[in-house]
Amino acid sequence: MRVLVVEDEGELADAIAHGLRRRAMAVDVAYDGAEAVDRLGYVQYDVVVLDRDLPELHGDEVCRGLAEAGASCRVLMLTAAARVGDRVRGLSLGADDYLTKPFAFAELAARIRALARRTAPARPAVLERAGVRLDLAARTATRDGEPVALTRKEFAVLAELMRAEGATLAPRELVARAWDENAETGTGALRVTITTLRRKLGAAVIETVPGVGYRVDRPSEPRDAARSAAEDVGGGREPHGGSGAREQRSGGRR
Repeated sequence: MRVLVVEDEGELADAIAHGLRRRAMAVDVAYDGAEAVDRLGYVQYDVVVLDRDLPELHGDEVCRGLAEAGASCRVLMLTAAARVGDRVRGLSLGADDYLTKPFAFAELAARIRALARRTAPARPAVLERAGVRLDLAARTATRDGEPVALTRKEFAVLAELMRAEGATLAPRELVARAWDENAETGTGALRVTITTLRRKLGAAVIETVPGVGYRVDRPSEPRDAARSAAEDVGGGREPHGGSGAREQRSGGRR
């Protein structure tokens, strides 16, 4: 994880950097806003810990610039301004989190790690794989140029599989990504969705990797179009993790 600490109080900045490095983070320090902008111009950070009252260039301006540039890094504002209005202004400028001084270092580190988990590269507006084209903005799908009507849940599941670019996603991972966190559902609902997607798109598009999960089949790996559906329907089991299960299944087929 790469972190930039922007703080004009030298001892505090160095203490934060030292503590984060002890937690296995790669940390750079900038002591004013101008230096921060310079570093941000050539280094891609996961999280920026940003003081507001900076010399040379105010922290608000640094934050606004990151937001306007569409930077993927997350911003944690660190400041002595504790009023609600100050926090609201900082968040409205594009900050992702806000922590007031004085603070507990353990909380700072935890917030940085939480923000880093949310850092992700910009996603393309259109996904294409295995003859399927998804327009994420228009929420439309085509298969070999022909329109396909998908429900919101089918679209969400298919989008996650296509974003994985051929990697296999475990059922519970797919459920966590595609279903609302408050929804009471399990992998059974996912299996129903996969079945309807295969019926609409063709069985060869979504592959079951036994004992692991699902993936959108790689174009360079042709396979029997009926195999995916047979593995789910005929086997009667949902994929699950565990090397032992994979070994038993592969062993039984030899």
